[in-house]
Amino acid sequence: MTSNDGNAKLTKRTEERAITSARSGSPGRRKLLQAALAVGAAGAAARALPVRAQEIELKLGHVGEPGSLFQMSSDEFARRANEKLGGKAKVVVYGSSQLGGDKEMLQKLKLGTIDMAVPSTVMSSEVDLFGIFEMPYLVKDRAHMGRIEKEIFWPQIEPAAEKKGLKIIGVWENGYRHITNNRGPIRSPQDLQGIKLRVPEGKWRVAMFKAYGANPSPMKFSELFTALQTGVMDGQENPLTQIYSAKLQEVQKFLSLSGHVYTPAYVTVGIRKWNTLPEDVRRTLEETARATQAYVYEVAQKQEGELLGKLKEAGMQVNEVDKKAFIAASKPVYAEFGESVKGADAMIDRAIALGT
Repeated sequence: MTSNDGNAKLTKRTEERAITSARSGSPGRRKLLQAALAVGAAGAAARALPVRAQEIELKLGHVGEPGSLFQMSSDEFARRANEKLGGKAKVVVYGSSQLGGDKEMLQKLKLGTIDMAVPSTVMSSEVDLFGIFEMPYLVKDRAHMGRIEKEIFWPQIEPAAEKKGLKIIGVWENGYRHITNNRGPIRSPQDLQGIKLRVPEGKWRVAMFKAYGANPSPMKFSELFTALQTGVMDGQENPLTQIYSAKLQEVQKFLSLSGHVYTPAYVTVGIRKWNTLPEDVRRTLEETARATQAYVYEVAQKQEGELLGKLKEAGMQVNEVDKKAFIAASKPVYAEFGESVKGADAMIDRAIALGT
């Protein structure tokens, strides 16, 4: 018998004794009878009330700093989702690598210790097919990305992620990546010779910059500022939103507008935890993640022009690059990807055709 059952029986016995005593006695005892009846009625009413289910907290992590596209996208998604969830669950955003770096968060998703994350490049280390978005100069613009998403990503790439215990519920954006450094302007691959360049945790970015002649080294984004400040790294490559929000302009002199890769961002959940959520909560999260994409693209496009101006104002020297030279130097990366990943060549051919 539970403590609640015992308390209920004790209360009932007390009520019965009070009633018996009050019926046979004075007006004072009759008042006691009325009080006992009132207490009993209140207790019965309280026991009849349904117990409100505890609100589910859904932790969403990302590596972006305040003001980054990651932060704005995640916060907008959480706002929209929480409004629709109506108290059934609540998305709580943890930015600035509070829940770990990208690799750590993916592992936590698989274990079910966090609920959602917004990785980018690192997905190519989890699922080989994600490497298509690491191929230099493949994605021409967001409209082209939309066609790739519809015809290649959802039918072929996302199911491969599910086999690894990860599910993508929305495709957002990290952005077009550019090179910064402290040595000098980068106009062609030759200018990267010997430069110590931080890259994200993904083997194809390493292969790309090795092909260009740089000395690339994977490193967590949270460690980047200090590495540049101390000279452990000469440079790095990131979208403008990441460069500006992380204040890399304070420790980098040159910005070269290479636009070498367009990186999507993926709203990712761990299948183990995802399958335990109520169906209506899953449906709301998935619908909201996809619907938020339009907001993400709008903000990203607006940021491109604004942030370039702010980086120039901060003192960075900005230059264009010889993209034809970079494209020519990228051929070995395409060849290696096609040879090492099954089905990659056909996928690349289709992606290129969707851009014409």
